[in-house]
Parts: sequence; C-alpha cells; structure tokens
Amino acid sequence: MQLEGSCHCRAVTFSVEAAAPVPFCRCYCEVCRKVGGSGGFGINLGADFTTLKVAGQAHVRVYRAKIDGAASRAERSFCGECGSALWLWDPRWPDLLHPYAGVIDTDLPVPPVRSHILLASKAPWVPVDLGAGDRVFDGYPDESLAVWHARLGVAG
Repeated sequence: MQLEGSCHCRAVTFSVEAAAPVPFCRCYCEVCRKVGGSGGFGINLGADFTTLKVAGQAHVRVYRAKIDGAASRAERSFCGECGSALWLWDPRWPDLLHPYAGVIDTDLPVPPVRSHILLASKAPWVPVDLGAGDRVFDGYPDESLAVWHARLGVAG
C-alpha cells in the first residue's frame, strides 16, 4: 500500500510503500511518548525504506535518543520547522522504515486487534484502552509487525 504523509506545516511531504500498513502497535516508551506525542503513545507502521520519496528534505532533522545513557543508532526524523515526528529508521534494519501513523495522510486500515508495548515505561496518567483480543507487553512484543500482519491476514 502506498502511504502519503506530511508534517503539520507541510514543509515536508513524503510517500513510501508499506507491506505492513495497519497501525497495530501502540508504543508507550518514554521516547515514543515524548517525540511522537498523541495520547501518551506512539504508533509506528512498517514500510520499505528503499521506496521513500521526500519533498522538503532540507527541512528534515534527525534526533538520536539517549537510551540508558547511550545514543541510539535509530534515527528519528522530524520537521525542523514545525517539529512533527515523521519516521524512524535504524541502520541495523536498513530496508525498514517506521513512519509515525499520526503524519500519514492516506486512510489507514483499522486494526482488528492491537498490541500495547513497553507498558513498563508508560506514564502513570495514560490509560490503556484495551479492546477484545488486544495483547499487552511490559517490553517488546513476541512477534514482529510483519508476523502480526501475516497472522491476522492483513496487509497492504
């Protein structure tokens, strides 16, 4: 599925192909909460980095979070004009891009169930809105987003 996205001020627009476009996972870690905002959690999608096309690249900035005192290898891209979190890319998985669902302008499929991850670092004020069949994890889930999509038979 082709995804179209943009920051709030539209200085950055992008498109990317996503085989795993269903926003299945809510990440409650401190980094996602703070850089991605929205409801106390971040929602990332899975896309093919090699298909990323960006207009307004000059406005894209990169943040490398400090996790346990060390700089993360993951690059969290955001708009330098309005601050919108755009996507995450990690050199350990160079073909994979994780756009933030909140900046996707394409209508996304509604997930039949969700995974709520990294609940051990959830902010105490954030409620976890569990649906029937949702799964919860204090850390990372026991399946990748590609496996989740395949298991439920949902894909782009």
